Amino acid sequence: PSSARHPFDLRTTYFLVGGIAGINPKVATLASVTFARYAVQVCLQYEFDAREMPDDIPTGYIPLGAKKPDQYPSDIYGTEVFVVNEALRKLAVGFAKIAKLNDSAKAQAYRAHYSASQDYVPGASPPSVVECDTAASDTFWTGRLLGETLENTTALFTNGTGVYCSTQQEDNALLKALLRGAKDQLVDFAHIIIMRTGSNFDPQYPGQTAVDNRVGDSGGFAPALANLYIAGVKVIQGILDGWEETFAKGVPPTNYIGDIFGTLSGKSDFGPGSPPPAKV
Repeated sequence: PSSARHPFDLRTTYFLVGGIAGINPKVATLASVTFARYAVQVCLQYEFDAREMPDDIPTGYIPLGAKKPDQYPSDIYGTEVFVVNEALRKLAVGFAKIAKLNDSAKAQAYRAHYSASQDYVPGASPPSVVECDTAASDTFWTGRLLGETLENTTALFTNGTGVYCSTQQEDNALLKALLRGAKDQLVDFAHIIIMRTGSNFDPQYPGQTAVDNRVGDSGGFAPALANLYIAGVKVIQGILDGWEETFAKGVPPTNYIGDIFGTLSGKSDFGPGSPPPAKV
C-alpha cells in the first residue's frame, strides 16, 4: 500500500521498457519492433586492443575470470543477465503485431544492400515484430566482428538460449533498479516488457566498411522512433482492454524470471553450473 515513504502503489503496474537500438540483420531489420526475453550486459568482460590480443583467440573480449572467450565468467556482478516474463512477452508481441509499422524509402534502399548475404535475409526484409534478445553495453560499438563476438557472448551468458538482435545502453541498469524494487515488494518483476526498435544496423553490409556504416545515414532512425509509439500504443491498449480479465491479477510466468543469483525466487537456468540447453 502507499505511504508517506512510498506515495505510489506500483505493485500492479506494468513497465514497458522501450527505446531505439542497433539491430542485427541476421534476425531483424531497420524499424523492426523487437521484444526481448533476455537482457545481457555484454560489456562485463576483459578487453584487449585487437592489435595486442592473444594469437590463440578470435576476439579481444574474454569474460571476467575466464581465460578463453567461450568460458563462462567466474567473476559475477549480478547484472550480466536478466530474464523477464515469457508469457507476458507473448501477449505483448500479439498486441504489437496488430500495428501497421512505419518505414521510409531511405531505410528500404539501405536495407536492400544486405540482400547480398544469405546470412542477412531478415535484414533485407521489411520491418516486422520479432521475438529476440537485447545486449547492453556502455560502449557504442559497431562492425561485423564485434557483432559476432557479442552475439556469441549473448549465447554464452544465457546457456545457449539467447538470440542477440538489438543493442542498447540502458536496459540492464533499468532492470537492476526494478529488481531491487521487486525484492522489497514495491513492484512486480513479472510485469516487465522490453521493447526495442531498430534504428541502425550494427554490422556493415557486404562491400561496405564498418566506418561508413557508422557515420552513414541508414534512414532507420525516424521509422524506429515512430514504431516505438505505433507498436507501444497497441501493447498499452491491449493491457487496458484486458485489464479485468487478465492483467489486474497478473500474468503468471511460465519461466524463471530475475537475475543470475535467483534474487527473487527459484534457480536460474543460466550461469555457472547450469545444465546444457534442451535440444528442440
